[in-house]
Amino acid sequence: MTSIRRCAALVFVVVLIAVNVPVTDAQRGGQRFRRVPPLPFPAAPMVMDTLEGPIRAVPFVRGLDNPWSLTWLPTGEMLVTEKPGRLRIVRDGQLVAEPIGGTPEVLSRGQGGLMEVALHPDFAANRLIYFTYSKAGEQGNTTALARGRLTGMAVEGLEDVFVADAWSARSTIHFGSKIAFGLDGKLYMTVGERGEGDPAQALDNHKGKILRLNDDGTVPEDNPFVGRADAKPEIYSYGHRNMQGLAFHPVTGALWSTEHGPQGGDELNLILPGRNYGWPVATHGREYSGAIITRQPYVEGMEPPVVALVPSLGLSGLTIFQGDAVPGWNGNFFLGGLPGLQIQRVGFTDEFLLIGMEEIARDLRLRIRDLRQGPDGLLYAVSDGPDAGILRFEPAN
Repeated sequence: MTSIRRCAALVFVVVLIAVNVPVTDAQRGGQRFRRVPPLPFPAAPMVMDTLEGPIRAVPFVRGLDNPWSLTWLPTGEMLVTEKPGRLRIVRDGQLVAEPIGGTPEVLSRGQGGLMEVALHPDFAANRLIYFTYSKAGEQGNTTALARGRLTGMAVEGLEDVFVADAWSARSTIHFGSKIAFGLDGKLYMTVGERGEGDPAQALDNHKGKILRLNDDGTVPEDNPFVGRADAKPEIYSYGHRNMQGLAFHPVTGALWSTEHGPQGGDELNLILPGRNYGWPVATHGREYSGAIITRQPYVEGMEPPVVALVPSLGLSGLTIFQGDAVPGWNGNFFLGGLPGLQIQRVGFTDEFLLIGMEEIARDLRLRIRDLRQGPDGLLYAVSDGPDAGILRFEPAN
């Protein structure tokens, strides 16, 4: 076990974290609490202490406009989405000024825009690249999955391969929109419940669901609800709020997701086929006004979170670290926080019992939108905002 044990000997499903940053402007006891604002993206490397020793946060890319997701090409070049609708490339450590052409036409409003980018598992041979984005239509807006072929500085033949039945005429929040390819070759995709709550419990729509698709957007025959007249066949799991992180464990192959809760009630979930994850019937969170959503944090027949965070960090990206590029981090989960202004390092036993959590990067005071482990084995963090960037974390000794 790593020395994350020294952080806290916690084995409870619910972890109460005193984040020292108020999470809402709601009235409490007659006193108004406000969020601590984020700081500008750092101009120089910063060294921070952690339980495993000092780490250095290095500004890797600057000057991004609301970046959302990143991935790497086989050549080592980095691709980054910007929410207003641009796909950028980082070559030899430098952000190329010209965006890549041929990306989807997005509804850039509220929480919507160009979101996830991912490569097909056989990208080296087929050059297929995938995007999720907020799509406008006659019924309002929803989450869509598009793919095309990356050729030079353009995406050619872009087409929607799946459009979620998560339309809203008013809401521009909770699009979800993370994707991950499993060892089975299938594409897994999160769709938020659009801020509506109850549809997450119904199987006749895609709101608040994790979906499982073939790489062309069609339905795998072995999905858990295939053949049911009352259910959308793409659904893999349901009862979710807004899933902002999605990752397969590189050793076990298990699917994990972070779920952005309301005020309190963020979740780290182990995703299993056909299971109901409770929202909004079961949650540890409250409305942002302070009103109670439910008095039932657990309901029989619904999957409890592996970890629930109260107060909320506003969970975003998720990555599961492998290797020794940073000593002591092998096997740890890293969870991004938006209003929480931090990254949580989470340690488990081999049986996935929680043994501890550690805040890192709090001194940076950045909203963390996405987290990825790079080809060099180091952790990369995408900051959120109109003048944002990407940090690389490396040992400082």
